Amino acid sequence: MQVVQGPRQVGTTTAVRQVLASLRIPSIYVSADMPEAQGRRWLTEAWDEARSIHDQTGGPVVLALDEAQKLPKWTSWVKYLWDQDAWDKRDIRVVLLGSSPLLIGRGLSESMAGRFEIIRASHWTWPECRDAFGWDLETFIFFGGYPGAATLVGDEARWREYVKETAIETSVSRDLLHMTRIDKPAVLRRLIYLAAEYSGRELSFRKILGQLDDVGNATTVAHYLDLLEGVGLASGLQKYAGEPFRSRASTPKLMVHNTALMSVMSGRSFAEARADGAWWGRLVESCVGAHLLAQQRRWPGDAVFYWRDRSDEVDFVLRSGSRLIAVEVKSGAHAGSKRGLEAFDRRFGGDVTPLVVGTGGLSMQEFLESVIVPLD
Repeated sequence: MQVVQGPRQVGTTTAVRQVLASLRIPSIYVSADMPEAQGRRWLTEAWDEARSIHDQTGGPVVLALDEAQKLPKWTSWVKYLWDQDAWDKRDIRVVLLGSSPLLIGRGLSESMAGRFEIIRASHWTWPECRDAFGWDLETFIFFGGYPGAATLVGDEARWREYVKETAIETSVSRDLLHMTRIDKPAVLRRLIYLAAEYSGRELSFRKILGQLDDVGNATTVAHYLDLLEGVGLASGLQKYAGEPFRSRASTPKLMVHNTALMSVMSGRSFAEARADGAWWGRLVESCVGAHLLAQQRRWPGDAVFYWRDRSDEVDFVLRSGSRLIAVEVKSGAHAGSKRGLEAFDRRFGGDVTPLVVGTGGLSMQEFLESVIVPLD
């Protein structure tokens, strides 16, 4: 089976349907969002239709199941039907896709080991938005990589509302609140706004709880940040320490997965954002972080951190196998000091690759056009 995972509003369903339309073999597309999708009966009827076509043609059939994770015990039934076809030597080629990688991934790991291959989609990159919509770099940095919202950038009020409702609210209400136990939904919603407001900044769990006006504990906040990362909205980056247990105990650095979230939550217009040098610098840094997180989504063996030791800091650390890339973002007119990179190299040494993005180093265009492949 092929499993296509990606955050909401990045076009996974559109891409799969375009591929199906181009195939020379029969295909069926069904979605659990359809009104007739009623538990396993919907699933078995779609599968029986694919089997019927296969038996008539004697050739392969592609069966695409969208949002299957919404059905109770969906993995058990998919596994059962798939194993039946394997036993009977039917060539039913199954594609599973869904807008909640967190939930579909959880279901796969529970009972379908060895039966699937994952194709991971991420938020759209700068080259994709440039080629598809004719955007310049600054437009991409502000409006981010939501292709469905691209036609609305000329009307920023409509664009802002679209992103709020289709990307943020839908991820929360349909993916997290509806299908995951959330004891404090108001805290989860507020955490999204906080992650957008403080993206690129370190914020202790104590301060996060203070901002949320909540008497909960750090474990709850850490869990909610993991959920937001699972649906492709925001992460709490851990401090790189070389030892996993020390990293997990660190103060998180909040980071959005798409700079559109920062722009939407800030209330700033594109012109206002460009005129505010300090805020634009944070937006540029978050754009770099989002690019690295997209890399992490494509290559799950990789991990993104930040690093600080007193006054020495590195904006991002990408770990790939035993190799490290230390990334410093310079968005001002002057390159500034590389003291943080030098201190990081002295501390961890070995296979550390320093990388300056922006002034005095690799340009933003070159960085965002690059695909950093696994180093090992």
